[in-house]
Amino acid sequence: MENLPLYIPLVMGLSTFYCVYFLAKAAPAYSVSILLVAFSWLILHSFLSVNGFYTHTQATPPRFLLAVLPPLLLILLVFSTKKGRSLIDQLDMKSLILLHVARVPVEMVLFWLFLYKQVPLIMTFEGQNFDVFSGITALVVYYLAYVKQRIGTGILLMWNFICLILLINVVSTAVLSAPFSFQQFAFEQPNVAVLHFPFVWLPACVVPIVLFSHLAMIRRLMNE
Repeated sequence: MENLPLYIPLVMGLSTFYCVYFLAKAAPAYSVSILLVAFSWLILHSFLSVNGFYTHTQATPPRFLLAVLPPLLLILLVFSTKKGRSLIDQLDMKSLILLHVARVPVEMVLFWLFLYKQVPLIMTFEGQNFDVFSGITALVVYYLAYVKQRIGTGILLMWNFICLILLINVVSTAVLSAPFSFQQFAFEQPNVAVLHFPFVWLPACVVPIVLFSHLAMIRRLMNE
C-alpha cells in the first residue's frame, strides 16, 4: 500500500487515537489502564500487519480472528462481571457520545481507500454504508441532550439502536467483502485495506470501541 497518500493513514491513525482518548476520558478512574491496554494492542497489530501477518488470508483458522476476537471477548467479560458492570455504570455519557464523531473521518478514509482500490464501493457512503449518519448526528445529539437538554432517554436510546444497526451493517459488509474463504461480496475489489497498517486498527480497535460505547449507553439508558 505504498502508493497511498500520507493523509489517508494519518487520518486513520488520528481517528483511532480520538476513539481511545474519549473512551479513556469516559472512565477517568480507569483511564491509565485503558490507555495502556489500547496502545499495547495497537502496537501489537502494527507489528503484525507491517510484517504481513494478516495477508495470509487462507490460513486455518483465519489469522484475522486475532484482531477481532479478543476485543469481543473483553466486551463480553466487562458486561458479564459485576466489576465490569460497575465500570459501565461510572462511564461519562457525554464522552461516549462524542466518541462517535470519529466515524465521520473513518468514512472519509473508507471512501479514499475505495478510490485507491483497497476497499469495494459497497463499503463506502456511495455504496451501502450509511454509518456516516452516526458521526454527523453525534454532535447534534450531544448538543440537544446535554447543552439544550431538549431530548431525553427515549431519543437517546433510539439513536443508539439506529447507530448500532448501521455499525452492524458496515461490519458485516466488510467481513463478507474480505478475501477470506467465506467471501460473498466484491470479488472484483475485495476489502484488503484492513489487512495492512494502520487500517487493521479499524476492526481491531475502532469498531470494538464504538460497539462497546453503544452497548454501554444502551445499558445505562435502559436502567434509568
